[in-house]
Parts: sequence; C-alpha cells; structure tokens
Amino acid sequence: MALTYKHAFGTINKVRVTIVEKGLTKDRMEFLKKLLEYNRFKVQIEEIASKEEGGEPTFNLGVEDMVFNPVIWIYDRKLMLPNGQYVTHEYWDKGEGDNKPQYWTSIYDK
Repeated sequence: MALTYKHAFGTINKVRVTIVEKGLTKDRMEFLKKLLEYNRFKVQIEEIASKEEGGEPTFNLGVEDMVFNPVIWIYDRKLMLPNGQYVTHEYWDKGEGDNKPQYWTSIYDK
C-alpha cells in the first residue's frame, strides 16, 4: 500500500490507535510489525476473515502512538533499520531498496 498523507484513527483490540495500513497480507503485516516494533512502537493487529470460503485473511495494523504518521516519520528520517540505516519510501513500500543517498541531513543526524 502506498504512503498516504491521510492520518486515520481507529480502534483495534479495544485500544485507540493510529491506523498505519488496512487490508494487509500476512507477509506485509509481519514486515511492518517487525519494523515498527524495532522503532519502539506498540503495535496492534486486527485479523479480518476472508469473505471468500477458504480465502486468506487480511489484517489491519495500527500503533498506539496517536501522533504517528508514516509519511512524516519516513521523510524526517525518524524510522531506522537494525543496521543503522534510515527507512526510505521505497523500503517502506517494498521491503527492499537502497537506503542511500540521503537527500538531506536530519536534525537527528547530529
């Protein structure tokens, strides 16, 4: 799912969350969960049963930080990978990609 500037809120597991993405596959959900938990977010996941018989379920993923917006966190270079590199738009979308060059210096680089 592409990044969106829309900041959506909701409730998952009776907890108020910022919705990160909806309708995720299991692989995408696990990728985002791992990335966000590494960056110290409390992640909430909701499983949505498939409407088709025998179909794969989808997932909604949110974080308990109500001011989290992936667009801001990615372009402000606040999300990190375990290897110390910053998460880029390309990495967020595909789970791979060149995390360099850095197009600007973040205030967090100092």
